Amino acid sequence: MGWLDYHLHAFRLKKTHGRNIVEIGIPTDDFDDIKILQGWNEYIADYFSEPGKIAEYEYDYGDNWCHEVLFEGILIKEKNIKYPLCLSGERACPPEDCGGIGGYENLLQILHDPEHEEYESMVEWLSGWYGKYDSEKFDKESVKFENPKTRWKKAFSEST
Repeated sequence: MGWLDYHLHAFRLKKTHGRNIVEIGIPTDDFDDIKILQGWNEYIADYFSEPGKIAEYEYDYGDNWCHEVLFEGILIKEKNIKYPLCLSGERACPPEDCGGIGGYENLLQILHDPEHEEYESMVEWLSGWYGKYDSEKFDKESVKFENPKTRWKKAFSEST
């Protein structure tokens, strides 16, 4: 997605031939009644094994970004291609901590109005994370896939 994994998030889906919904993401003590499996210890093949499977993905329980992920199928592996790879997409990821859908819509209105009183501060805030932010830009070649354990360490370890 382009987010930095600084917030709690989870995939909700059924294991192959399972009945119960499982949650995979970042475990927390805040929701003791919900068991969240550690995302860095789960394998996607255990859940997405047949086309048509759907998972719900929620990122940042405060901003409440919810997505539906559809498993369309498995491609035949080609030589000299590094996997996983992004096949397509649209638009830039909304910025981290922009306030959910309503906050993002407000941000876009500000960015489209250079005369807006918050324009300069929003451009400056975004430039610290994204450089020149363009909500319409998407480049599948720039999509990077990282090991979940590495992402966890980067997002939640104290820098030394």
